[in-house]
Amino acid sequence: MTEPDENRIAGDAVYQELLTRTGEGAPRPRLAPTRQLLDVLGDPQRLYPIIHITGTNGKTSTARIIESILRAHGLRVGLFTSPHLVRFNERIMIDGEPISDGSLAANWSDIKPYVQMVDRDLATSGESPLTYFELLSALAFASFADAPVDVAVIEVGMGGEWDSTNVGDGQVAVFTPISLDHTKRLGSTVAEIARTKSGIIKPLARVVSSHQVPEARAELERAIELTESTMATEGDEFRVIDSRVVPGGQRITVQGLAAQYPDLLLPLAGRHQAQNASVAIAAVESFIGGGSQPISIDILAEGLARAVSPGRLETIGTNPTVLVDAAHNPGSAQALDDSLDAFYSFDQITCVLGILADKDAHRIVELLNAHVTRFIVTTAPSDRTVDAETLAKIVTDVAGANRVETIPDLNAALDRGRQLAAETTNGAALVTGSITLVGDAMAYAARQNWRSQ
Repeated sequence: MTEPDENRIAGDAVYQELLTRTGEGAPRPRLAPTRQLLDVLGDPQRLYPIIHITGTNGKTSTARIIESILRAHGLRVGLFTSPHLVRFNERIMIDGEPISDGSLAANWSDIKPYVQMVDRDLATSGESPLTYFELLSALAFASFADAPVDVAVIEVGMGGEWDSTNVGDGQVAVFTPISLDHTKRLGSTVAEIARTKSGIIKPLARVVSSHQVPEARAELERAIELTESTMATEGDEFRVIDSRVVPGGQRITVQGLAAQYPDLLLPLAGRHQAQNASVAIAAVESFIGGGSQPISIDILAEGLARAVSPGRLETIGTNPTVLVDAAHNPGSAQALDDSLDAFYSFDQITCVLGILADKDAHRIVELLNAHVTRFIVTTAPSDRTVDAETLAKIVTDVAGANRVETIPDLNAALDRGRQLAAETTNGAALVTGSITLVGDAMAYAARQNWRSQ
């Protein structure tokens, strides 16, 4: 049911108010202010169990698959992910739907007096006010308590140890592949980054991890020993046995912790999504049955079949095909490159590309270069973006000037990419390089009705 316009206005006002705070691109490495706020709110994060997820790539997709399987069990699930693609409400999902504008505004109104109180205390002690992400995390925890939910699936914003979400204690801690990203804040080596991310492991937790490079695995094992936790790892205790492309996605067979699950439809493209699904299955097994109780095959089939991952190899236009993928670092670009090879057979691909300044643009372009016929370089909508002209020089170094076109305006770049895709019988446009770029492209495609043309 559509909410009244005044509710949408109120929901948008909450987002605008949060935007006045220090942004999530510059998080404070601290937990005390978030803890203080939640303490005066009655510790809502302790009113339901938590599955906590970190890693470098695949966090959101894995979180969404976990959430879908849990809902198939009949549980009321809260899902917190970052960032949003089109609307802020996407970040706080309750029972499979974005939080309503009315609930968002009401919950913000409830906590705002306490926010002001904590801000005053912080100012008195010489600390900066609560940040955007600190407030967003607190708002999510409070909203889930208000719903109420049976379980919350919480994605880390950045890192782990000092991330605002770490005020919650995850009974299950989930790790997707860890690699180099956000090096200015998390560390310059995989080991340093893994050490920070391992901070979400709480005493006696059950840990589920994707396959990790040795230096990352060593850090997780160190944290597990310190917390007396247990770990199940992809490739050892669980794995994807088989994955094959079918219309609408892929059919996968997974060896879980408690059983083998054959021939399941996963409506997501990319071999990495099959791996994400195996991690999600192991996480749910760990949460519901301690890793020893199989998931009902009917429940699992239902949960996987209705799993979605917006902005991840998603088709936003037809005639010609327009794909978006939120690949924004070398790891996710590698997964995208692999998926283009395994799941699609386009004769030509025009890539509309925008990348943020703290990313390895050169390596991202190298990974995409083999499948891309032409690059349309644009400016990602972010204050951390690389301007189109600067990015075009990087792309030209890799792909050559004759395959690069520079169009700073995103909408114009999208129209041009779609035009070039239409000139080939089996051509496609691919929009990638930044999550904010993908989000704006999805909104533009919806306004232009690209799916129905």
